[in-house]
Amino acid sequence: MDLENEPRLKPKMVIGENLEDISITELEHRIIALDSEIIRIRAEIVKKQAGKAAAAAFFKS
Repeated sequence: MDLENEPRLKPKMVIGENLEDISITELEHRIIALDSEIIRIRAEIVKKQAGKAAAAAFFKS
């Protein structure tokens, strides 16, 4: 098995890790990734709230 030709997986970021040794470019990439994740999470919250409101309205009537 030739490990040199295997694709290298990018290490995952860890919330709260020391950022001192991370380049500015990588930090900017992390901001973009985190902003995208926040948008995705907020959309899921809205979806769940709508489902919860629909269920509450159904059982209220």
